Formats: sequence, C-alpha cells, structure tokens
Amino acid sequence: MGIIKSCFSFITGTVCGVYLAQNYKLPDITKVADTALLMAKIIEESYRKPKKRDDDD
Repeated sequence: MGIIKSCFSFITGTVCGVYLAQNYKLPDITKVADTALLMAKIIEESYRKPKKRDDDD
C-alpha cells in the first residue's frame, strides 16, 4: 500500500498529461522555454549597469 500511496500524485499527473496531450492542441514546451530564456536575456542586458571604464589606459 505504501508505494501506491507515495506514487499516486505522479500517476495522476501522468494520466492527466497524456489525456490533455491527446485531446487538446498544446504548445511545444521547448519553444516556449527558449522564447522565455531569450526574453529574460534581453531584459537583463537592457537593465544591466554599464561596465566601469579604466582611465589608466
């Protein structure tokens, strides 16, 4: 009984995920993740402090 009780949420999530993937048009998760990382990188670069310049050169 212990293994069924501990794996219940994993099995339920897997069954629900398979049902949703078969019956609905879901976006490709890798494309969504790549887009999110690209947007985060652009936002980080736009708000980053400028580098200090050395006037000793």
